[in-house]
Amino acid sequence: MDQSSFHFHEKKRVVVKIGSSSLNYEETGSLNFTKLEHLVRELCNLRNRGMDVCLVSSGAIAVGRQSLGMTERPRELSTKQACAAVGQARLMMIYQKLFAEYNQVAGQVLMTKNTMVNPVSRENAKNTFDELFRLGAIPIVNENDTLSAIVASLIGADLLILLSDIDGLFTDDPHKNPDAKLIEVVEKMDSDILGMAKSTTGSDVGTGGMATKLTAAKIATLSGTDMIIANGADVCVLHHIFDDSFRGTIFKAQKKETFRIQDFILETIG
Repeated sequence: MDQSSFHFHEKKRVVVKIGSSSLNYEETGSLNFTKLEHLVRELCNLRNRGMDVCLVSSGAIAVGRQSLGMTERPRELSTKQACAAVGQARLMMIYQKLFAEYNQVAGQVLMTKNTMVNPVSRENAKNTFDELFRLGAIPIVNENDTLSAIVASLIGADLLILLSDIDGLFTDDPHKNPDAKLIEVVEKMDSDILGMAKSTTGSDVGTGGMATKLTAAKIATLSGTDMIIANGADVCVLHHIFDDSFRGTIFKAQKKETFRIQDFILETIG
């Protein structure tokens, strides 16, 4: 199966996740406003195509860290939370302003994995997303790779796109092995694929490695959602995806009717 057979332009509900390493300048850790503007424009174009669009954006800790004058990534949980408290508000303010320039409305949704475990909060969250989509708004969710897959599962997304600092899943670490080959399509999340996870990342601003991305792929595909890992260095990859011509890895949906996201969270994520 090749990439052109997926017909992504026919998708109706899409979750796009972008990481800190794709939003910030590597040298300074500061936000790349040019890239942010391009990202927002791409998402607005997806809305103009008639798709429901949800953005899951990391970056709050990195933005807060810069705002508070910290030169190194915080290690203490309390410091991380303080940075996120400052950074989340600033990041959302920037997104709101950029989306407004393209006549789109963005809404902030703050979630944790525990939101999915409690049946009442899970249903409330789903209803909130459904209403935001009905009203034509673009939900912006905090957090990371794994939560983006949980969101995709919750809202019944057709497609999850992880914009990363790497082109996709390789046969080996491409930073260390020049002979590593990009895997274009993963049709089944078997033990061989899951065993390829790398738990490290070379970024000073991001926190997610390939292990979290493969966990996200497992959640998404079992929930019936196709998933893509693509390089976020150029966010224009988004419209290339929907024109069915891009470089990246596709994880083919394999919906399992007995899969319950809340059970998976309790058993594997905690």
